[in-house]
Parts: sequence; C-alpha cells; structure tokens
Amino acid sequence: MDADLQSVAAARRCAEDAFAAYQKFLGTDPSHINSIVDAMARAIEPEAKRLGQMAVDETGYGNVADKRVKNLFNALSVADYLRDITTLGLLWRDDATKVAAFGEPMGVVAALIPVTNPTSTIIFKVLSAVKAGNAIVCAPHPRGVKCGLETVKIMADVAERMGAPRGLIQCLDQVTQQGTAELMSHRRTSVVMATGGPAMVKAAYSSGKPTLAVGAGNVPCYVHKSKADDLAEVAEQIITSKCFDYGTACVSEQAVIADKAVARELRHELKLHGGYFCTPAEADRLAGVIFNGPRSMNPERVGQSPQVLAEYAGFSVPPRTRALISEETEIGWQRPLSAEKLNPVLAFYEAKDTEHGVDLSHRIAKFEGWGHTSVVHSADPAVVADFAAAPTGRVLVNTPAIMGGMGYSTDLEPSFMLGTGTWSGSITSDNVTALHLINIKRVAYECRPWRDIYEQYGEGA
Repeated sequence: MDADLQSVAAARRCAEDAFAAYQKFLGTDPSHINSIVDAMARAIEPEAKRLGQMAVDETGYGNVADKRVKNLFNALSVADYLRDITTLGLLWRDDATKVAAFGEPMGVVAALIPVTNPTSTIIFKVLSAVKAGNAIVCAPHPRGVKCGLETVKIMADVAERMGAPRGLIQCLDQVTQQGTAELMSHRRTSVVMATGGPAMVKAAYSSGKPTLAVGAGNVPCYVHKSKADDLAEVAEQIITSKCFDYGTACVSEQAVIADKAVARELRHELKLHGGYFCTPAEADRLAGVIFNGPRSMNPERVGQSPQVLAEYAGFSVPPRTRALISEETEIGWQRPLSAEKLNPVLAFYEAKDTEHGVDLSHRIAKFEGWGHTSVVHSADPAVVADFAAAPTGRVLVNTPAIMGGMGYSTDLEPSFMLGTGTWSGSITSDNVTALHLINIKRVAYECRPWRDIYEQYGEGA
C-alpha cells in the first residue's frame, strides 16, 4: 500500500475511533473534565524541554530553550485560563429577558499542526478541545510526526488514566496531504482547527467543514518619538520577540518603523541588543536565501539562527548577533524582506513624521499580513488611537509582539492560534480558545404575549 492510501486509511480509522470516544465522553461532568485537563497539563510540564529537543531534532527549526518556553506557556498559562472559564452546561442566564445559554461540545476536532510549532500547538489544541468536551485528532506536518506522536501520547495516556475513553485524543502516525484532507472532510469530523502555511489554510477552508484557520502575519512595529527616553527597553523587546525560537512565530515583529527623531538612537540600541544591520548587498543575498520567489519562502531557511542565515548568504556576523536587520524604503515583492520572514530577520524603515510612520505601518500590515497583529511603542494616547486603525485583529501597545499577542504580557486570551479575521479570509479575529469549540444553545421563555404581533403588525396597524 502506498503512503497516500496508508494515510487515508489512518485518517478514517482515527476519525471513527474519535467519534466513538466522543459519544462515550458526552455527558461527562465538567468538573471531571477540568481534572483531566489539569492532569494533562501537569504531565507536560516535566517533559517540556525533552519535547522541545525532539521538535528541534526532527524539524530542524528553532531552538530548544524557546520551544521549552512555548510548551510551558500552553501547559501553564493556557491551562490556568481554561481552569477559570465555563465551556459546558449553563454559561449564563438573564432572568429579566428569560434567556439562558448552555455550552455543548462540537464533536470531533481535526487539528492541523504546523511544523514550526509541532509540540506546543498540540498541547494548546488538545487542552482546548478536551476542555470543550470534544475528541481531537491531530494531523502533524510530515516533518513533525515523531514529536507530535510523543506529545499526544503523554496527554492521551494521562487522560485515559483519569477515565477518558480510549481514542478521545489521537495523532496521525502516517501523514500525507491526502490523508490530512481525508481527516478534514471525514463524515465524523465536526470542526477543523488549521494552523500552518497558506496552502494548508486554503485546503482547510475547502474541506466542506466549519473551520477555524489563521493566515500569515507581517507584523509592523512603529516606534514613536514619545518613547525617546525608553529606547533601550524598546530595542530589547523587539530583538527578544523577533529572535524567540529563531522567528518561527508569525506573531513576532517583521518590520520596525522608527520616527526620524529617534531612528538614529534606536539603531544604536538595536545593535547593542544583538541586532546586525546588513549592507545593501548582504541584504539582497539574504533575501535570496530566505525566499525562492514571491510568496515562496524557502522552507529550509525557516527557524534558523542568524549565524546560519548569514553563512548561507555569504557574509559573517559577530558571534553574539541575535537578529539580522535590513534598511528598507519600499514595500512589496520587489523588496522581499518587507514581507513575513519566519526567522530572526527584521526590516527597518525611517519615518519622516508620525503620519508617515502610521502610514508605513498600515501599508506593511496590508502587504501579506492582513488581519494578524501590529505593534506600537508610544507614550501618546492620540498616536495609539491613530495607529489602531491598522487592519489587524490585534494592536499591541508597548509590549513585545509575541508575548503580547499570545496573551502573556497582555490580558488577551492565552492562545497559540491567533485569528486573522475576514481581512485574510478567517472566520474569527479572536485569540482562539476552548470557547470557540462549543455550540451555544439558547433556552428562551416567552416574555411577551405572542398574539400581540397581530396588533402591532396586522393590517392597518
């Protein structure tokens, strides 16, 4: 049997087993579900570094220290959030209007897992799906099957020991595009959670099933002159966020736009914090290494260290370099480094004034990054208000993009799936959570005489 047939067969088997387990899981007391979710999260905590190592070894993307942090964020921060929300049973009631809302599971979740975050995304989606009373089948990227299987095994074993039915949490062990497509479109699948590249997202929305999918991010970061006295902290935030796990998160900064009044000092601070400004020739060679052409990122250069990228591009950088920076003036595919880059590489623009800075930021967000995230560093609320017109689902203020966007340094919902809204063809612009994985049933009592409709709207009324 060839690989496609094996993957399709595995998808069908997993979907059927998940549906059977889901039916057994229906009606489980929410408090028991909470205990299962907590137990799964606790089981991940001591394994976070090992799973990070497995992810790096298998995919070749990112670094172990930051993948460990990503795993722990989901096992701790996301789990803490889930503990405090209600997903099943009575959600709310309004005695005045005589309406109450009840949460019910959706069924079987097909969870597409990106190669850039192959373990942390599984942790997030499994915890969220089970919290909402669902079964889940994970479809990892072919380069992330081993670490995906291990992550699911840890969580599924704990859940089963806590009384969850076998098959509630699964991972495809044989993965091809055809097998993943079969899982998404299978009659037992209720909803698709898709995180990945544009082709994967398009396939998910073409599956014929309700889909939560997220698009690409080209995150602008505008530094206003009102932050002149705080540029060291701003530079540290930008560099730390961009180089986190070697830039594999689409929510990290992609372009810095600095007011002319602070641009020179910000360049200096970025250098002090590990930024290396490329020469024009180096930047052009770097673009040729990162991209194969318009809208075609070279997958072999994703999540690589700045030293490795520089070596491929034929130049050397200081040993403590954390990010590569290219001075840019144009936006578009004629300047590829103005697009999203899933590695520690930043574009840098100098704005003539505030109006120009806001305009540049909005234009960058519209170029291959509609709906995702934008960042502004400003002490002027009026500037923040103007900047917030950006066509993005999240506008983060005075915080690193990755920590703010995923809900650690802000009070956004902790999430590893950031919706991009209809700007980019997504059904939601929210930080996706377990609350997106339930059906909400309304129970409504009569609150006004039904016959009054004829008096109010009848003939001659």
